[in-house]
Amino acid sequence: MRSYRVSPAMLLPLAARPAMLSAVVLIGAIFATAGARAAQPPQQPRPLPESIRLEADIPYADTDNPRQQLDLLLPKQPAGEGPLPVVAFIHGGAWRGGDKRGGRGQLAPLVASGKFAGVSIGYRLTNEATWPAQIHDCKAAIRWIRGNAKKYNLDPNKIAVWGSSAGGHLVAMLGTSGGVKELEGTLGKYTDQDSRVTCVVNFFGPTDFSVIGDFPSQIDHYAANSPESLLIGGPVKDNPEKARSASPITFVSADDPPFLTIHGTKDQLVPFDQGKRLHEALKKAGVSSILIPVEEGGHGFRSREVAERVRAFLSKHLLGENVVVSEEPIREQQVPQPTGANR
Repeated sequence: MRSYRVSPAMLLPLAARPAMLSAVVLIGAIFATAGARAAQPPQQPRPLPESIRLEADIPYADTDNPRQQLDLLLPKQPAGEGPLPVVAFIHGGAWRGGDKRGGRGQLAPLVASGKFAGVSIGYRLTNEATWPAQIHDCKAAIRWIRGNAKKYNLDPNKIAVWGSSAGGHLVAMLGTSGGVKELEGTLGKYTDQDSRVTCVVNFFGPTDFSVIGDFPSQIDHYAANSPESLLIGGPVKDNPEKARSASPITFVSADDPPFLTIHGTKDQLVPFDQGKRLHEALKKAGVSSILIPVEEGGHGFRSREVAERVRAFLSKHLLGENVVVSEEPIREQQVPQPTGANR
């Protein structure tokens, strides 16, 4: 999956933004066939601003598997003296593609502000392991953050997670499955640490595998070779218990953290119903949840306003700022719908 990046101008305070504020911001994901992805060399990430210190390829699971590594982004000059809240980004790619390096561009504007630390998390893909390996990896990475909070001056009580598409699914699962033993895993040396998160930003992630194929889509989500079927190790409809265990909606409870879900109403890959369904389940459980529809938006969207609302949500829950996150729908120019079976 290739993710459009948020412009560094979009997540900085208004007074600090250059004239490029008027430019269109691209946010989202593009599908491509597995064969096409395999034929392409990995894209090199854009250079980070000089104000950011990068510690790349840190193992979080005590293995030498390059997929079980994270990148840590720290401001060279923090805005304050206290520990920094953390925003952890999880990439998409249909659970069978993508790379943690793509998350650096999403995190850079936040880290450059001096108010946040950033972590981009890699995880095992479906060509290597099936569910629940992916969430075990992500939870181990969250525990690593807490276990190393003092070393890097991080706030262990302020950890947000943000992801798109397959990454949206994984951050939603981090949000709803706190305390679910079978999804915790035992990876890494920090098993005494909690893997719960402070808040969740979900960009168009799958949330309920049991119904995902019941809505118009360019993908047959119930086929044996669909991204969801490959994730759980068999066709979705033939494996209802596995599908249930891989669906974030299954584990919704009243103690879940605040959620921000942003989803295009014309998404032809992950139906808008998936975002709506999770939002409604969270609200029913009494959880703070915001669903922002991107009207006529597909699997990815062009929007400065999206970046503004993400920044407001993170500032509210990580920095304690008294801001209001608008729940009004956003109408933006639609990104052409990609084809294929990766997201």
